[in-house]
Amino acid sequence: MNSAPQSLRRHIAIFGRRNVGKSSLLNAITGQQVAIVSPEAGTTTDPVNRAMEILPLGPCLLIDTAGFDDVGIVGELRNERTHKVLDQADLAILVLDQAIDLSIEKQWLDKLQRLEIPTVVVLNKVDAIGNIESLFESCAKYLGITPIAVSAKKHEGIDELRKALAHAAGDDEETSLTADLAKPGDIVLLVMPQDPQAPKGRLILPQVQTIRDLLDKHCIIVSCGVDTLENSLNSLREPPTLIITDSQVFAQVYEKKPEGSLLTSFSVLMAGSKGNMDALIEGAKAIDRLTPQSRVLIAEACTHAPMSEDIGREKIPRMIRKKYGANIAFDIHAGKDYPADLEKYDLIVHCGACMFNRRLMLSRIVRAQEQGVPITNYGLAIAHLQGILDKVSLP
Repeated sequence: MNSAPQSLRRHIAIFGRRNVGKSSLLNAITGQQVAIVSPEAGTTTDPVNRAMEILPLGPCLLIDTAGFDDVGIVGELRNERTHKVLDQADLAILVLDQAIDLSIEKQWLDKLQRLEIPTVVVLNKVDAIGNIESLFESCAKYLGITPIAVSAKKHEGIDELRKALAHAAGDDEETSLTADLAKPGDIVLLVMPQDPQAPKGRLILPQVQTIRDLLDKHCIIVSCGVDTLENSLNSLREPPTLIITDSQVFAQVYEKKPEGSLLTSFSVLMAGSKGNMDALIEGAKAIDRLTPQSRVLIAEACTHAPMSEDIGREKIPRMIRKKYGANIAFDIHAGKDYPADLEKYDLIVHCGACMFNRRLMLSRIVRAQEQGVPITNYGLAIAHLQGILDKVSLP
């Protein structure tokens, strides 16, 4: 559980005013001194992440944020970073203390509910509050929610908070990465060329997740590179039910695949797992509307030092320019650096987002849709550019 990637963890964000004890609460939940605690308001300046297992929720990522009532120029910057956490929050904890005016908390609770983020309200510092009943009445009146009484300082009410979080999360049913493309006993061939971008001695995360998904389904897994694809196919007594390939060699694999075998890619599987498949397919088809004057955003979930023949920075731009015009402009944004203003772009081509949780990728898709910009991902874009999108099996 503790080695689970952040993208596979449930993201729990802690929001509240300055000095209500958000960092103390994070420390109490984790049982460790993760965040700096001080009586001085505004101690937390940037979001603080802590990965841990919270039973019965499983692997989680707790995110402590700066107070949403911060002021001044620096305070505005902190507030911007706090707001960005909303894009990735699967669950939220809204922390209160003795504040009489709950107007800001009401605004935030309304915002969390509009975004459909399950929220647990916590009344902290109950060990120092004299008239708790009146505060509970205020919460019920202005927020419509009865808070969980907690003393982060004395570690009181933490078990109740964990139970409330589990209840708010509901029964999330885990979905298979390969969905109905593979079933127990199927032979699945993985085509995994190891280019310079792959980590030395390891497989990239989408490949690892796919293998685990297939093992859980009790499939028969055969792995190869492009150069050994033909030999691998010939070694099998029957054609594989499914072939999953690196998107960069879609066309080469399609030419050699047996007629009865389904074909998809790791990136296409990520599109189904992380995003809105219908929106991403429409985005791939929007490539045909590009002109030599178009501007395209290449969005990467992870930050890495680009190497020769980088798929997002070199290969996809080269494929698009070859087909639609050498003067098409490309901007690159990596990690959580994602422009607020997307309207200057004619298309967004996003990576598979294996480093993001589903909510963060969906928030990017929604933001693009709100601004009228088509968005797709690497695998679907390559399949469309190579004329085989309609031949690709979708999860």
